[in-house]
Amino acid sequence: MQDEFAEQAAGIGALADPVRRSLYRYVVAQADAVGREEAAAAVEVPVHAAKFHLDRLVADGLLETEFRRLSGRTGPGAGRPSKLYRRSSQELSISLPERRYDLAGEILATAIERSMRESVPVADAVRAAAAERGRRIAAEPAPADGPANGDDVEAPAGLEGVARVLARHGYEPRLSGDGQIRLANCPFDRLAGEHRDLVCGMNLALVEAVVAGLGAAGLDTAELDTELAPEPGFCCVRIRRGDR
Repeated sequence: MQDEFAEQAAGIGALADPVRRSLYRYVVAQADAVGREEAAAAVEVPVHAAKFHLDRLVADGLLETEFRRLSGRTGPGAGRPSKLYRRSSQELSISLPERRYDLAGEILATAIERSMRESVPVADAVRAAAAERGRRIAAEPAPADGPANGDDVEAPAGLEGVARVLARHGYEPRLSGDGQIRLANCPFDRLAGEHRDLVCGMNLALVEAVVAGLGAAGLDTAELDTELAPEPGFCCVRIRRGDR
């Protein structure tokens, strides 16, 4: 995935530099905006170099900034607010954030063929095709991955494995200490905006099948529930422990 990203990013001037690319990848993997010191430490470059590259990414529209006191203190003596960086809302042609319209097209084409062949409603055929694709994703060999996201959270059994698989398909999972996975990116974002019911149903069936398939392969997913839980800034699907 990293090599593929580097090949795509080379076509964008701001991401052609490997240090800048590493900083971008670190910032967008975090659940919250980050300061230049944190980003510099993460990719092992001096703070002044990180500042230069991060500000170049802002100038090119790939990152956005906000100012906030990291200590949470206010009033006199609280110090100046820190400049923090987060991913821009701008969507780029190389799929930053990652979009998987190829996967959506594959599922929808399969569903249309099934609907015509078997005379079943299109929505039912879409969910069936998405579930079939989800089971295939769950059966894919697992590469040696790093953490599923940038958070230092101890994941309950099963959640970490599910998050790793979904991360490889563009969902940007965020683990929380209360036993949930929220998906910070929808790989089918533009389609979901125009055809929400159909695409959210497809998303739910796909992720449900991934969770079930990983359980059948030996991962402890018995207590995990997959549900539609739309929330601003996240994909419509949420995974949580059923005993919560």
